Amino acid sequence: MTLTVKRVYDEPDPKDGMRILVDRLWPRGLSKENAALDVWLKSVAPSTGLRRWFQHDARKWKVFKDKYFAELDAGTEAVGELLGYINQSDVVLLYAAKDPEHNHAVALKEYIELVISQ
Repeated sequence: MTLTVKRVYDEPDPKDGMRILVDRLWPRGLSKENAALDVWLKSVAPSTGLRRWFQHDARKWKVFKDKYFAELDAGTEAVGELLGYINQSDVVLLYAAKDPEHNHAVALKEYIELVISQ
């Protein structure tokens, strides 16, 4: 099974596998039909407080990841649900942020890869 990250505004690809939106808020200006989602798993997104603190500031990236990983460690039910999907098929984690390198989906992918490797 492969795990990738993609911006939800990008064109869906038949090779995507299961498309999971991992944002807490619905992406602006995007209809549900155009999103072509299989699952919206908002419970695995960063808390509202953490999201507001981070504001996609690359200078906060390392601290953000540490705090987000701690939230994910505490929220094992949501992580377990995501791992269940990953065990079934290829998965694309979808996000709405503009920064392709410093967003929670990238951090979530890293976290899941660490969990799987243990």
